[in-house]
Amino acid sequence: MTERPITILIADDHPVVREGLAAMLSREPDIDVVGEAADGQEAVDRAASLGPDIILMDLQMPRLGGVDAIRLIRERHPAVQTIVLTTYGDDDSIFQGIAAGARGYLLKDAPRDELFRAVRAVARGESLLQPAVATKLLDRFSRAKAAPPPASALTERELDVLRLLARGSANKQIGVSLHISESTVKTHVANIFQKLDVSDRTEAVAIALTRGLIKL
Repeated sequence: MTERPITILIADDHPVVREGLAAMLSREPDIDVVGEAADGQEAVDRAASLGPDIILMDLQMPRLGGVDAIRLIRERHPAVQTIVLTTYGDDDSIFQGIAAGARGYLLKDAPRDELFRAVRAVARGESLLQPAVATKLLDRFSRAKAAPPPASALTERELDVLRLLARGSANKQIGVSLHISESTVKTHVANIFQKLDVSDRTEAVAIALTRGLIKL
């Protein structure tokens, strides 16, 4: 009996990129491109209607960015996996994409064989990062681990806020989730930054993950 092909949804705001990826992937006998999305919100909607195995997701898109789209899709459709395919290879973009739930991260200049390998690996339940991306991510974690220990322990509520930060939630969303005001969330975030000796959310989450304070 022939195995079912891996179904793919391509989310990118550039039509030429979508068409090129679709043509390239469709030539593989075990891959079936079932749809395209021109922005993050359309990717969320089409994930619900098409139920693809994997979404190839760009990060910078109109209406809803790729990171927020990945987070929503992971919450609503846990079986749908995401591979980031983007031009953005900076540390923050990589970390935010992985923290949101992406199982793979490739730059658009990656060789096609690397893209095929990532698709098949993620379909098997594995993860795959392009070597250059993996190196940057490991460097980021190494810097976080080398940071001095926090001056004082985080409270349970601060840990709750950190977990939501790791999911990419904004202050307003955190307030709704924890039933507290947005100003209270800002106070908790400021306290977290002070205790972990960091200056931004990404670094705070990286340190918390490295030290085992929270889990994705």
